[in-house]
Amino acid sequence: MGEYQLEINGDSHDVSAPDHWTLLEVLRYRLGLTGSKQGCDKGDCGACTVLVDGQPVLACLTLARASEGRAITTIEGLMPAHLRAGGTGADPLQQAFDRCGALQCGFCQSGMILSARALLERCPRPSREDMRDALSGNLCRCTGYTQIFEAIESAVAEKLHLQPNLRSWEAQRAAQEPSR
Repeated sequence: MGEYQLEINGDSHDVSAPDHWTLLEVLRYRLGLTGSKQGCDKGDCGACTVLVDGQPVLACLTLARASEGRAITTIEGLMPAHLRAGGTGADPLQQAFDRCGALQCGFCQSGMILSARALLERCPRPSREDMRDALSGNLCRCTGYTQIFEAIESAVAEKLHLQPNLRSWEAQRAAQEPSR
């Protein structure tokens, strides 16, 4: 059993856990932060993704002790960080995922949003190719990714005060309507 200190969502936590426990196990079973999902437990699905020093990390493959002294952000930390930065409500990316219907079952949600947040921090106007690359470690079996890409584009448009592109269903409807 090891004892160490982790900085999670801006707060310091003293943790006592077996040395072989992963960051995911500590987050979920010691700290009650269940937003990061336990999916495959082998790094294939991305449901456990958290940010460590701003970079996406698979928490199921990372020993908790290896994250000591680093800034860890879970999905539970996005809204408080946005509020501390002077924003209101949920993080704009979370709002865009909701607005665009980018989630169905929600299992991939935290990993997708955190991977997308890291992308937007390093690339404020990502292309679809950038999005595909950034989300390549995150699996979604429900949405087919279109709404996820549209949510990221919507968040970018909102931040830059641009008119967002029509979402795929809006474009289809517009193409079917007779010209006026």
